[in-house]
Amino acid sequence: MTMNTSCGMNETSTVGDKVANRHLLGTGFGRLERFLKNRSDLCRLLDELATLGSESTRASAVRLKRKVEEFEPSVTMIGQVKAGKTTLVNAMVGHPGLLPADVNPWTSVVTSLHLDPLPPKLPNKAIFRFFEENEWSRLLRVGGRLGELASRAGAQEEMEKVRKQVEAMREKSRTRLGRRFELLLGQEHEYETFDERLIERYVCLGDDFGEDDGTMAQGRFADITKSADLHLHRPEIPLRLCLRDTPGVNDTFMMREQITIGAIRESRICVLVLSAHQALSTVDMALIRLIANIHSREVIIFINRVDELSDPARQVAEIREAVRETLRKHDGPVDAQIIFGSAYWAMHALTDRLHCLSRDSADALLNWAEAELEAGADDESSLDLVWRLSGVPELYAALSERIAEGAGQEMVDHVARHASNLAKGLQATGVYSLLAQSRAPRLMMDDAVIRTELRRIEAAGIRALEEEFAAAIEAYHARLDRCHWNFLDRAAVSLISHLEENGDQAVWSYEPDGLRILLRSSYQVFGAKVQGLTRKVFDSTASEIGALYRQAFRIERAFDIDPPPSPRVPPPVVIGQTIALDLKGNWWRNWWRRQRGYSAYTAEFSEMIRQETDPIIQDLKATLVCRVRDEAVATLREFIAEQRAALLSLGREDMTTSPASDDWLARRRSAQDRLQAIEGAMASLTRDAA
Repeated sequence: MTMNTSCGMNETSTVGDKVANRHLLGTGFGRLERFLKNRSDLCRLLDELATLGSESTRASAVRLKRKVEEFEPSVTMIGQVKAGKTTLVNAMVGHPGLLPADVNPWTSVVTSLHLDPLPPKLPNKAIFRFFEENEWSRLLRVGGRLGELASRAGAQEEMEKVRKQVEAMREKSRTRLGRRFELLLGQEHEYETFDERLIERYVCLGDDFGEDDGTMAQGRFADITKSADLHLHRPEIPLRLCLRDTPGVNDTFMMREQITIGAIRESRICVLVLSAHQALSTVDMALIRLIANIHSREVIIFINRVDELSDPARQVAEIREAVRETLRKHDGPVDAQIIFGSAYWAMHALTDRLHCLSRDSADALLNWAEAELEAGADDESSLDLVWRLSGVPELYAALSERIAEGAGQEMVDHVARHASNLAKGLQATGVYSLLAQSRAPRLMMDDAVIRTELRRIEAAGIRALEEEFAAAIEAYHARLDRCHWNFLDRAAVSLISHLEENGDQAVWSYEPDGLRILLRSSYQVFGAKVQGLTRKVFDSTASEIGALYRQAFRIERAFDIDPPPSPRVPPPVVIGQTIALDLKGNWWRNWWRRQRGYSAYTAEFSEMIRQETDPIIQDLKATLVCRVRDEAVATLREFIAEQRAALLSLGREDMTTSPASDDWLARRRSAQDRLQAIEGAMASLTRDAA
C-alpha cells in the first residue's frame, strides 16, 4: 500500500465537505446478523398474531411491534479532553466536523446522536435542553462539587479561585443572554434541521457574539446548555443507535463528572476513549473509578491517535500491557476489550482524502498496516484498508456483539414473552370455542369475577414485592452504614498512628479505594437479592394467572403464562465519584497545617470525609434502590394489566354460534395450529432457547 502525501495537515475535512465514502459506515455490523434476523422474525410473528385474534389482541400485537421497531440501544462515550473522543464520534456517524472537538473546558453538554436507518417522518431535528434553575444556582452559589469540597476543607485559596471563575461565568452569561437568562433555565429549544453553526451556539463557548441580538453567535447558549439531542438518517447502519458524547470529567467545577455519571447510567455500553500518548495517565484515574463499577463486558477501551505514534507496530503492544497493568492496579475492568485506532485516519477515508495525510501520519499508517494486516489484505482497496486500520469497524463490531447479546436480546425476550402469552390466551379461547360448539358449558367466569380475581392477584403480588424489598433494603442499608463507619474508623486509626509516629509535620494521606470496594460488594449482593426476589414474585403471579385461565376456559391440560423478566439493576457508577481523598493538592496541605492537636485532626477529618461520602451513600440507598423497586412494581402492574385486557377480551368473544359449519371448524382448527406454531417460534427466540 502506498500513500501520496502531497497535502498538508491544514487540509483536514469539515462538516461542509462532501462525505464521499459514507458507505464505509456499514462495515463491522456482521455480529448483529442473528439479532436482526430474530427481530425480523419477531415482527413477522406479531403481524400474523394480529390477524388471528380479537381487536384487543390486534392492538396488543401492534403495540409490541412498535416496541421492537423503536428499540434504540445507547452507547456512552467518555474520555478526557484532547483524547479525540468527539472526533471519533464524528467519524462513527459519518459527519466530519459535526460536533466541535475543541470546546471550552467549562462546557458540560451531553450530546446524544440518534442514528436511524429509516427515513425520518420529519427532517433531521435537534433539541437543546438547558439546566434547571436549581442546578445553575447551586453552581453559582458554591462553585459546584469542587466548591463544596473546598468549603468543607476550609481551603480558602481554592475557594477564591472557584469564586473568581464563577463570577467570570456569570458575567459572560449576562453579556450573552441579558434579561432572557433566567427565562431560559429549565426550557428547551427545538429545530427541524441543524448544521455545525447551530450546534456551536449551544455547545461551544466563544466570544464572537454579534453586534445586534447575537442570535447566531458561537456559544451564545453554551453556558446554560445541559444536553443536546441530534437525530440523523443513516441508512448504512442497520439499526437505530444512540451515541452519547459526554464532556470530560476534569472540569473546573466537577460538573462534568456528575453529568457523565448520569449518562453512563442511561446506557448499557460505555466506550472509554484514551490517547495513545497518555493512555490511562494520572489524570485518567477519575475515569478508571467510574468504569470500575461497570461490568467488564459493558466497557470497551478505544485508544485513539495511533496515527501520532512513531512506531505503532512496537508501541501498541507496550501501551496495551501498560493499560492492563493500570487497570489491575486500580481495580478497573481488566477484561475490557481494548481497540487501537485513529479517528484522523477515519476522517480522511470518509472524505476520500487519503492523499492529504501528513507524512508522519502516513508513515505510522504503513507501519501499523504491516503489523496488523494478514495475508490476502492486498485484495482490499487502500480506502478499505485505511478504514479498517482506523479501528472504527472493529469498534462497531464490538458494539454489535454487546448489543446483540445484551440489550437487544433482552428486548427480544421481553416482547417474545408477552406475545407468547397472547398466543396462549388465544389458544385457550380456541379450545373453549370448539367445545362450545359441542354444547359444552359456557364460560365459567363472568367479567366481574375475573376482575376481582386479578385485583386480588395484583394486590398480593405488589404486597409481596414491597415486603421482600423492605427486608432486602433494610439489610442493604445496614451493610452500607457498616462499610461507611468502618472506613471512617480505620482512617481515623491510621491518622492517629501516623501522628504518633511522625508528628504533625509530615502530611498524611489515605486512599478511599477500600471504601469503594466494600460499597460495590454491598450493592452487588443487594442487586442479586432483589433480582431473585422479583423473579420469585413474578413467577408466582404468572402461575396464579395461568390457574385463572384454566378455570375460566375449562382447560384440563397444563397452561403456563410466561412471567415478565426481572428489572435490570443499574451499575453503581456514583461509587467512582471524586471525593476529597482523591485530590492531592495544596488544599490538603493547607487543611493539614490548620489543625491544632491530635483530636482536632481526627475529629475534623472524620466529619469532612463523612460529609463528602454521605451523598454517595444516600444515592446508593435511595436513588438506585427506588429505581429498581419502582421498575419492578411497574412491570408487575403492566403485566397484570395486559392479562386483564386479554382475559376480558377473550371472554367477550361470541363462541356459541350453532350449528358450526365444517368450514368454521376447519378455520378454527387451522388457527389453533398457527397459534401453537407462533408460541413455539416465540419461545425459540428467547435467551433460554438460545
